[in-house]
Amino acid sequence: MKPITEGDIRRSFVNCSKGEAQRLAVPRDLDEQPWGDLDFLGWRAPGAPDRGYLVAERDDGGLVGLTLRAAPKSARGFTTRSMCSLCLTTHTSGGVSLMTARRAGEAGRQGNTVGQYLCADLACSLYVRGRKKSIVGAEIEETITVDEKVARARRNLATFVGTVLS
Repeated sequence: MKPITEGDIRRSFVNCSKGEAQRLAVPRDLDEQPWGDLDFLGWRAPGAPDRGYLVAERDDGGLVGLTLRAAPKSARGFTTRSMCSLCLTTHTSGGVSLMTARRAGEAGRQGNTVGQYLCADLACSLYVRGRKKSIVGAEIEETITVDEKVARARRNLATFVGTVLS
């Protein structure tokens, strides 16, 4: 992903109002992001743990931003494993969250949403490339290359974004 600015981010959102996009918390460390290793910029709102944001490049070079809402965590007394539907990284206990995105346009205004299980920290790109690891014992060994994992994650991301836009 090419480096983007706060203005780029705020203009990219398709499933919230312009006012909401102006008020949301944008990461302060944009200059420090590993842009070459990102398929999308994802972050959680520091003051609102149920809020997440994702900004991805489109095929035409433009950006598309999605506001996300994480489902409340359930209080289970045992360890579970879950898998992110974008990068297929497995995590234990809380490493994956069900996140919903309001659909763009009229469908979103009517309350329609799309849900996906995503890495809770939205660092899918870093997990796929091995720059970040899930908790030991949660990973599933695969026989495909990193480039193939990246391509798969990008396809899954494009499908998710396309569903929100349709």
